[in-house]
Amino acid sequence: MLTKETLPNVQRALTDAGVDGWLLFDFQGTNPVASGVLGLKGLVTRRVFAYIPREGKPVAITHAIEQGPWRDWPADWGRERYSTWRSLEDAVAALVRGKRIAMEYSPGDAVPYVDRVPAGVIDLVRAAGGDVVPSAELVTRFYALWTADQLASHVRASEIVATVGRDAIAEAGRRTAAGEQMAEHELQRWIIERFQRANLEFDHPAIVAAGPNAADPHYAPSASRPRTFQRGELLLIDLWARERGGIFADQTWMGAIGAPGARAVTIWETVRDARDAAIAVVRERALGGTPIRGADVDDAARGVITSRGFGQYFTHRTGHSIDSIQLHGAGPHIDNFETREERRLIPGVAFSIEPGIYIAGEIGVRSEVNAHIGETAVTITPREYQRDLIVV
Repeated sequence: MLTKETLPNVQRALTDAGVDGWLLFDFQGTNPVASGVLGLKGLVTRRVFAYIPREGKPVAITHAIEQGPWRDWPADWGRERYSTWRSLEDAVAALVRGKRIAMEYSPGDAVPYVDRVPAGVIDLVRAAGGDVVPSAELVTRFYALWTADQLASHVRASEIVATVGRDAIAEAGRRTAAGEQMAEHELQRWIIERFQRANLEFDHPAIVAAGPNAADPHYAPSASRPRTFQRGELLLIDLWARERGGIFADQTWMGAIGAPGARAVTIWETVRDARDAAIAVVRERALGGTPIRGADVDDAARGVITSRGFGQYFTHRTGHSIDSIQLHGAGPHIDNFETREERRLIPGVAFSIEPGIYIAGEIGVRSEVNAHIGETAVTITPREYQRDLIVV
């Protein structure tokens, strides 16, 4: 959040970026970056702007009837109130005219996670004389980085998530061996209950996908179309949770109900090796001082899968940002496939690494770990991530 304590760091970054200021805009939650940085509390239904200059004090442009959410805005910082559209446009123009302004804007929508400001608002700022440039690197530095406490929270959650993931596969094997007809949605409920007992929170239930259902990367099991586990097929479990107010841990585990076939093992090993190639390039370049982008890591993982003849079946990016607010965050993604992710991976950012192969009607395999880049180390979670298929 923007505070008197964090302001000097933000302003140094503005100087480094060669911009005059950062203009945050939000309207009814359309820009989670702005809402996260401003940390407003209470009902906000009108347009808000906040301008952070390279030098001097920030200025907020707020609607006259919505002053309560700004109660924590420092009293000696500027606050302009508006009621009419004319007064709003005049206030914006006074701040941006003749200046180079960073906003959540991505030319050509190259990175949609930082393309949050409507085109009409960009038009408004430009018409007022502002030169709008992307704020993507600022978003990385002041929205997506973890603190030491947040990393510790994530690590704790990751170990619980890993235990639940492994135990879920064991439970499916135990029930199948006992001759019980356990369905995907029943194991999903079992996972939910385990998270609740561990006092972890989550935004959506886990993915539990058996056999060919796992070929749908975002498959959702349902009691209305129950699918029981069968011997000889793979089981994919994708699950995520966090401590209350902490950082999400997001993992995918793969099991086999009975001995897997040779093709299943080949596909699993391809995905595992792609994951490990991505981890290796992150460690090598991040700790070696060589700049690295999310696109570079995606290329490393995708190269392994393509070289083994499965490239057409890897149909999504290699990973997503995990920031302090969202599981699918606004920081750099591990992507040179769905989007043109050119942002650098800098100390403090975190992301998933989750390559997959999905062959419709046959099989789906994914392996997912999380990575955090520190000043002197790259932390991969969970500590004991999957090396081989779990055969139950």
